[in-house]
Amino acid sequence: MSTFDFDLFVIGGGSGGVRAARVAAGETGAKVGLAEEDRYGGTCVIRGCVPKKLMVFASGYPEMVAEAQAYGWDMSAGDFNWDHFHDKLTTELDRLEGIYRKLLAGSGVESFDARAKIVDAHTVELSTGERKTAKHILLAMGGRPVIPDFPGSELAISSNEIFHLPKLPENILIVGGGYIASEFAGIMNGLGVKTTQFYRGEQILRGFDQEARDLIASEMIRKGVDLQLNTNVASLEKAGDRIKVTDTNGVETLFDHVMFATGRRPNTDDMGLEEVGVKIGKKGEVIVDEYSQTAVPSIYAIGDVTDRVNLTPVAIREGMAFVSTVFRGDPMPVDHELIPSAVFTQPEFGTIGLSEEEAKAQEPIEVYTTNFKAMQSSFAGGEEKVLMKLIVSQANRKVLGCHIVAPAAGEMIQLAGIAVKMGATKEDVDRVVAVHPVMAEELVTMRNPTRTG
Repeated sequence: MSTFDFDLFVIGGGSGGVRAARVAAGETGAKVGLAEEDRYGGTCVIRGCVPKKLMVFASGYPEMVAEAQAYGWDMSAGDFNWDHFHDKLTTELDRLEGIYRKLLAGSGVESFDARAKIVDAHTVELSTGERKTAKHILLAMGGRPVIPDFPGSELAISSNEIFHLPKLPENILIVGGGYIASEFAGIMNGLGVKTTQFYRGEQILRGFDQEARDLIASEMIRKGVDLQLNTNVASLEKAGDRIKVTDTNGVETLFDHVMFATGRRPNTDDMGLEEVGVKIGKKGEVIVDEYSQTAVPSIYAIGDVTDRVNLTPVAIREGMAFVSTVFRGDPMPVDHELIPSAVFTQPEFGTIGLSEEEAKAQEPIEVYTTNFKAMQSSFAGGEEKVLMKLIVSQANRKVLGCHIVAPAAGEMIQLAGIAVKMGATKEDVDRVVAVHPVMAEELVTMRNPTRTG
């Protein structure tokens, strides 16, 4: 008979925490409790990838209408009704949160709508004042956007607030060069908002393949985003209903909203973690081993709170590995190698493996690229460019990286990712018969390297 209230207590009701809780309870028979202080579904469902992707869809229709006209359709886009869209968005997020709650209840997980803190290696304290004990504790609190401290920083909003603007602004400044900033620059521009993006560095999407970054940036500019590189905000000041932005070049501009997407921080503040011996890194992340175990043997952590690979499917995979390790007696280290991912910029970007720059620093490579206008867009007189790129090891011929900038690149990279993860060589790719006419056929028809390095 257990001396604990629960076999497992999960802190955080996001994708990773919910998956771990319901699998542990529903499939291994563990007694599981879960505490969530805000909304179930976490960043991804409530204030991240799901509402963002819906906004990406919404923002793409004006371009589709223009293309339809070029194909002979008599139609016009009219005006975008933000209130209509936002009402539907809120309803959808409520529906999804309800599903998460039902999944937990259906698996036998006891949920607590409260904030939880760590008291000791086996005890949590809820904001209701209750204390619960557990044989194992899983930290899955996720992360949050942070706005740097500078004069007027309280006037800025983050990606959390962008989904719930009272009305669509006439203009907006988005600060940052990562995927969140770049995605929202495309979204707001597509919705008809005059959009400016500041990034303090030389090029957006640092860490990704340089050729892909350059193409995405040039396409964003061509579509109407005012992308200003080597530029940052010096100060913000209230100017009536607007915000006066002074940038690091001394230029002053008025904007309706200023959104910062310059970094995120794990939700580890005031959790009692260090007091019980859990090690915390420089960015506030929980330090874990390959099995997601912290320095305290009974406490584990998954997802963005560990700041390993901050992607929803990764948090879910980490949650499944945790359950296998702790509740099935089958230790499963988390595999963070060769994770496919999509960036929903406009144009879309799908990527897996090494960039050309990373691969070149590692070993001699061959680079295969093709750059072209997609048939659908080209027929309509469009200028949008598509990039397909393979990075190949000269030594063993394995595909080290695949990068796609194209409509539906996210869909393509999921499938290409299977081959890359399996260790496909360039000759394996070449043996595949092309599907014609589709954009992705170019991946299997690149016979000669564009360059070596």
